[in-house]
Amino acid sequence: MIKPVKLRSTCVERVWGVTPKAPWFPKVGEIWLTLDPPLPILIKFLFTTDKLSVQVHPDDAYAREHENSRGKTEMWYILDRDPGAVIALGWKRPVEWNEVESACYGGTVEELLEWVPVTPGDSFYTPAGTVHAIGSGITLCEIQQNSDVTYRMYDYDRMPMRDLHLKQSRDVTQLTPYDGRSQPSPLEDGWERLVESPHFVTDRRTYTGHSHYKPLGRESEILIVLDGAGRLAGEKLIPGQAWLIPQGSGLTGISAATPLKLLRTYVP
Repeated sequence: MIKPVKLRSTCVERVWGVTPKAPWFPKVGEIWLTLDPPLPILIKFLFTTDKLSVQVHPDDAYAREHENSRGKTEMWYILDRDPGAVIALGWKRPVEWNEVESACYGGTVEELLEWVPVTPGDSFYTPAGTVHAIGSGITLCEIQQNSDVTYRMYDYDRMPMRDLHLKQSRDVTQLTPYDGRSQPSPLEDGWERLVESPHFVTDRRTYTGHSHYKPLGRESEILIVLDGAGRLAGEKLIPGQAWLIPQGSGLTGISAATPLKLLRTYVP
């Protein structure tokens, strides 16, 4: 029997992160869930107490040529938020780069962005080339291509200063509005499809009682535990974990002590 493999959790300090045990621990902005060798998909949990930079990511072609990396397309699944929390996704209207660059230098680029209120359970798809920012007071799960190439366009004059990347941003940024909110669609096996892209597919399901997880037969799949408690092939499941279902896995027992909400993601 092929057993699921638990991904390793790594805390990553960010200037916009939370400080749960200051001064004993640094700011924690992200939890990365990884394996060796690296998977093509990277799973993160983000915790924001401040706004992230206004930023954009390159596609595969640009990243290969200029960064010796794959590109970065991503999605977000909202887990929790403070009242009034928002994300920025795309522009309010079509823009010209000269206008964008002037707004970045002048500190007014936020006025050009489309800000969207968020609610737990919302999901958003952010393809490479889409300008975006995550507001404060949000906890989310991010699924992305395994790349850390980020081009910052505006960083709120944080200290210490971080580099901006306006030349690269000009090369890759789409200048038209974009509606990235995903609309779940039901699948036949009790899952809901949230995002389907060339880089990853992500579904959602809540398990209750005793059941089985049936792999799709892909090279590998990742199950992400969002809420609840239970067991997978006898292994304890708690929120914040991710488990690799290796290629060749068969039916795997899954039981929910409390309603168990999962994401499933894989490379199509």
